[in-house]
Amino acid sequence: MPENSISTSKKESILEYFGCNVFSSDVMRERLPKRVFQELTRTREEGKALDPYVADVVANAMKDWAVERGATHYCHWFQPLTGLTAEKHTSFLSPAGDRGFLMEFSGKDLIQGEPDASSFPSGSLRESFEARGYTVWDYTSPAFVKEDGDNITLFIPSAFCSYTGKALDYKTPLLRANEAINRNALRILRILGDTKTRRVDVTLGVEQEYFLIDRKFIPLRLDLMETGRTIFGARPPKNMALSVHYFGAITEEVASFMNEVNLELWKLGISADTQHHEISPCQFEIASVFATVNVSTDQNQLVMQTLQKVARRHGLECLLHDKPFSTLGGSGKHINWSLASDWGANLLDPGETPHENEIFLIFLGAVIKAVDRYPTLIRESVADAGNDHRLGAMEAPPAIISIFLGDELLEILKRIGNRESNDHLKSDVIKLGVSSLPPLPKDLTDRNRTSPFAFTGNRFEFRTPGSAVTTARPAFAITAAVADALGEIAQELEMADDINTVAQDILKGIIKEHGRIIFNGDNYSEEWVAEAERRGLPNLPDTIDALAAVMNEEIIRLCERNRILTHDEFQARLDSSYEHYALQILIEGRCALKMAQCQILPRVMEYSARLASGLRSVEEAGFPGEVYRKNLKGVSSLMGDLQTRIEELEEALGKTEAIPDIRERAVFARDRMIPVMSELRHVVDSLEMVVDSDLWPLPTYAHMVYGR
Repeated sequence: MPENSISTSKKESILEYFGCNVFSSDVMRERLPKRVFQELTRTREEGKALDPYVADVVANAMKDWAVERGATHYCHWFQPLTGLTAEKHTSFLSPAGDRGFLMEFSGKDLIQGEPDASSFPSGSLRESFEARGYTVWDYTSPAFVKEDGDNITLFIPSAFCSYTGKALDYKTPLLRANEAINRNALRILRILGDTKTRRVDVTLGVEQEYFLIDRKFIPLRLDLMETGRTIFGARPPKNMALSVHYFGAITEEVASFMNEVNLELWKLGISADTQHHEISPCQFEIASVFATVNVSTDQNQLVMQTLQKVARRHGLECLLHDKPFSTLGGSGKHINWSLASDWGANLLDPGETPHENEIFLIFLGAVIKAVDRYPTLIRESVADAGNDHRLGAMEAPPAIISIFLGDELLEILKRIGNRESNDHLKSDVIKLGVSSLPPLPKDLTDRNRTSPFAFTGNRFEFRTPGSAVTTARPAFAITAAVADALGEIAQELEMADDINTVAQDILKGIIKEHGRIIFNGDNYSEEWVAEAERRGLPNLPDTIDALAAVMNEEIIRLCERNRILTHDEFQARLDSSYEHYALQILIEGRCALKMAQCQILPRVMEYSARLASGLRSVEEAGFPGEVYRKNLKGVSSLMGDLQTRIEELEEALGKTEAIPDIRERAVFARDRMIPVMSELRHVVDSLEMVVDSDLWPLPTYAHMVYGR
């Protein structure tokens, strides 16, 4: 490790090394010529193409800084349609004949890379023999050096496109959607008299849930190794009873892990706002501080990678699957979505008198309109085989997209819709009835944890995404939908003679036409499912339903008129999602078959033989053998069921793999493979409850989540 690298073992002030591995604005201001820094800043703010001279100067300064930090290589770091990140490392060193070598890194090297694109998902955009793809520096997200063991590399956040300029990643449409938000939000602000704001960006604050288990269990569980979740596992006696885990005491082992995670993240300029024990045993959460949408997306990828990397150092395994244990609560990723101006104003902050805050009400109305008009786009953005296991359960909202506003905001909107005065509304306080405790200011809303999309003070909390999803997907969907709604509102206001009257009419129209999306009650209740159907809200319970619903002309027009995605780019994402879903189910099916055939069936046969031998022994000794006979009969019956389910799964696997069309394959996987796997699991879990524990081949839930 180089001399000027930070040692996390030293108890230094956080301020001394927070962001030390980030090529931040402060670093650039210090290292770049003033004119170059000003030009780069202006380029960022205005979204212009980067001047080649500026790129060369920035590249040289970035290289010198990274080398001082110990870096020998650089890479363009991008987010292909796998949902993960990708990187190709290139050395700074170039041969220089007899002189040895040079450390080179030009503006061209900084701006553009060329990874092989043929092995990444591209839907229908590229043939497998067409290999060329480009990475393009996203200069709105800071470069950083990443320490992986003894290796230190400069990472350059990038977009990824094909040879023909089509987006092959999740970052590009997110950046385009954010630009659409900026364009249309500024139009509205100017009409409403705001001349100060020069830019509006989406901001995200991400709450990341995860599980920690002892790493020694991973080699013993093929399902955890291959899929990240347990395909088999019976309910443990304690399970989630007594509610002792939520916000519970953090053990010394986990506290040490969390401390190192924070140290690693601080060096990357990422600050955790909160961290705590979640509702399930061995489940935890870390919440990052708000950042602009693309920076927050990059940071969340780093958070997930850091959690997994540091866990292994501590002999732990970090599980990011949406449902790693079937009987325990799953893990989500709550995305807190808001809008901020370049000078720090939150456009979704209602203020002390929300009924008089015209800007807030207009932007709130735009969100309501967007979510009601494009719920299928928002639902599809979190559709995944893993997330299908948790939606609608106690740890996640249902698949029906709705908005929670709270009673006070709902009352304000109703009065606007009825053209009634809101002057009587006042802020309230919570009185605790204890003289030593001060009264608390009462928020505009309570928190409805059953709502998929809840207003929580000055932002919307989208609670539906699963733990492993890249935030770029749901953030893109929400941002694109709201950008479109803002564009329509801006157009109406631009044609108005009386701005205030038209603004009131717009809000009244939104409440009348789109108010059906607002629901403040219990989203888990059966009554809500029936009510949502009466309101005409889509209920898309699984990934295949969500994918089928999202491919429609209205959504394509939304993407095209806001210059976010072309028809081909949108289609490619849909095709990739179908393919990814089918592969997920196929991998799980193969894994289940292997475990059932090679691990579970042999042990069940051994236990059956042990029971038969015991029965013979007691009968030969002249004792009654009813207990042995009863257990043997039960185990033999389950063993027969197990063999039948194995054969059914083998047949379903073969048929699924033989289907050439990716959509048909995905649909067949849902309709045939998942039911067979569920039936197989029921048999295996039943056997776990009766087979001797010394013969059972898999670590149980109790051992994995309570064994430490």
